[in-house]
Amino acid sequence: MTESERLVTEPQSIWDLLPEDFPYEDEGCELWPSCLNCPFPYCIKEAPWGKEKFLKTQRARRMMALKKEGKSNDEIARIFQVSVRTVQRGLKVMKEASEDKKSKCKTQK
Repeated sequence: MTESERLVTEPQSIWDLLPEDFPYEDEGCELWPSCLNCPFPYCIKEAPWGKEKFLKTQRARRMMALKKEGKSNDEIARIFQVSVRTVQRGLKVMKEASEDKKSKCKTQK
């Protein structure tokens, strides 16, 4: 008997259980320890390039913070073990995001 036939013929398969009876273990992911308490409105790992985009954005924010502290692009590149060009791209993305946010605030007033 195949797996699909077995599931159809069983009186109550695991897929028919009510949510409270389903043996679910909330193990979370490497981004957040619990799926049920995750701050994201949807699973970031299911979005195309969601996890990678989130991690790159976090890294760019940290790069911007270091830049504001007075670190050079070379120093930041050494800290993150990336090229200077990667640092420049990250800083550019964060700068454009902050400018977009400022322009949206001005148009809403």
